[in-house]
Parts: sequence; C-alpha cells; structure tokens
Amino acid sequence: MYFDPLYMVFALPGLALAMWAQWKVKSTFAHYAQIPTRRGINGQEAARQLMTAQNLRVGVERIPGAMTDHYDPRAKVIRLSDTSVDNSVASVAVVAHELGHAEQDAQNYGPLKLRGGIVPAVQAASWLGPLMFMGGLFLANRTLAWTGVVCFAMAAVFALVTLPVEFDASRRALRNLESSGLLVGDEIIGAKKVLDAAALTYVAAAAQSILTLLYYVSLMNRSRRE
Repeated sequence: MYFDPLYMVFALPGLALAMWAQWKVKSTFAHYAQIPTRRGINGQEAARQLMTAQNLRVGVERIPGAMTDHYDPRAKVIRLSDTSVDNSVASVAVVAHELGHAEQDAQNYGPLKLRGGIVPAVQAASWLGPLMFMGGLFLANRTLAWTGVVCFAMAAVFALVTLPVEFDASRRALRNLESSGLLVGDEIIGAKKVLDAAALTYVAAAAQSILTLLYYVSLMNRSRRE
C-alpha cells in the first residue's frame, strides 16, 4: 500500500470544515431546542399554519429520528422528525425550511428542478467514478482514469447546485415565519442561527467534493509528467 502525503493536503481542510460544521449545527440546534416559542407552537403546528398561509398542498408524514426532517419533491410530502413535536425555536425553524423546499417545488424553482434531475446520474457516478479513476491509474489507462474524474465531477456539481437550493429555502423560511408572526423578535434571530448552522454542512460537503476532484486532477497531471 502507498500513502500519498498530497492527499492530506487536499483532504484535511475539507474534513476540518465538515467536523466544525457538524459541531456547529448540533450545538446550535441543541441550544435553540431548549427555547420555547412565545406562541407556544411546535414544528408540526407551524407546518399546518404555514401550509395554509402559502396555499401549499403537500402531504405530511412522520419519520423517526432527530433532525431528519425533509421534503420529498417526488412524493410531494414533507416528513417531520420526532423533534418536530417539540415547542422550540429550533423545531419551527427546521420545519419552515423544509416547507421552503415545498414552496420552491410549487413555484418550479430552477435549481431545485436541476438538482432533482441529476440525482440518478449522481448516485451512479459518485461510486462508479472513484472506481474507474483508481482502476485507470492501476492499469495505466488514462482514458479510463479521466472518465472516472468526469464522473466524480458530477458529485461536485450536485454539491454546488445544492447550495442555492438550501440558501433559498432558508430565506423563504425566515420570511414566512416573520410575515406569519409565528416567530418574532429574537426568535427570528435564533431561527436564522439554526438555519445558517445547517447551511454550513452543505458548504462543507461542496468543499470536500471540490477538493477531492482537485486531488484527482493533480494525480492525473503528476502521472502524465512521470
């Protein structure tokens, strides 16, 4: 086995950012999960009121776990986690964010449609690309290796496309929470902190994908010189 020190140059920054993002989102959510809303509502109740206010016709289902809330654009369903039943600023913020995705879907928001359209290709390319790349290097087949690089690049594209989708959903969530009066004053500030922390995880994922892609390209350039 051969260890390439150059790999750590590319991997460590992304790994450090990912670890910090995970700590940030968990600690921020934990803090605001302890702060009840002034109106005494939980995430599920907020979902019903926001769906009525935005005229969103989507299904609502429960899903086990904490912070597992998500919107499924294929099934037109928002799935709410166990924490959504808690009366807290955090639970309301997270649910409002997922309804932001439902609003995007209802308005045919371009980046959301693009992300959904490339999901099947990304799922295949994300595991096939590295295999083709390493196989190409092992067999000294540059065509195969470059094909693997191109395949993995789709994962990086997906991560980049995800950023505007998530940022826009958070923007919609904060706007809707404020206009509806479900959260007020410092509660809006707290909700923004929760959503900003969550957004860091997507930034970290994009950084890791791009850095891994750059590492693959650097290996290809090095192998050409050798």
